[in-house]
Amino acid sequence: MKSLIIATKNQGKMKDFKKLFEPYQVEVKSLLDLDQPIGEIEETGTTFEENAAIKAETICDKFQIPVIADDSGIEVDALDGAPGVYSARYAGEQKDDQANLVKVLHELKEVPEKERTARFVCVLAIAQPNKETIYKRGECEGYIGFEAKGSYGFGYDPIFYPEGYDKTMAELSPIQKNQISHRKKALDQIENWVKQY
Repeated sequence: MKSLIIATKNQGKMKDFKKLFEPYQVEVKSLLDLDQPIGEIEETGTTFEENAAIKAETICDKFQIPVIADDSGIEVDALDGAPGVYSARYAGEQKDDQANLVKVLHELKEVPEKERTARFVCVLAIAQPNKETIYKRGECEGYIGFEAKGSYGFGYDPIFYPEGYDKTMAELSPIQKNQISHRKKALDQIENWVKQY
């Protein structure tokens, strides 16, 4: 069975990736599964693409096997695209999902529903030894609700209503979420790469 590294320590993300890779008989390892610890990789990019590439290329160089790194977040139009690449640490360096939600809801307090448009963005960078890094981008359009609802998912899922749904991402089952998520859309685009791999 072929294996590749997913450059994350986030268990929520790994669940999503494992589900999506199962049909291809590809074993996916997270950074927590590696024998050698990987220190904190500074995400110094100003775009999702740059941050994903920094992670993927750093780890690929070290282990010499393909690495997929994603950088993802939420862009809120009324906040000029924020939190964007700072989604995980929007409310501070401690990366507290709950504090991030509260901050976004607070900043949108006066914004009417029709102006609360937003999208989840996921950029995947595939780094392979001695090859050009490949990028795939997936987006899930929707809007930000007025309060957190639902217990599935993680991150901003409880306040994000995907387009065409009257439930937040966190109220959808993991199967429903996986059919429409930004990560799924980005992964759909690397399907051909995975088949060849």
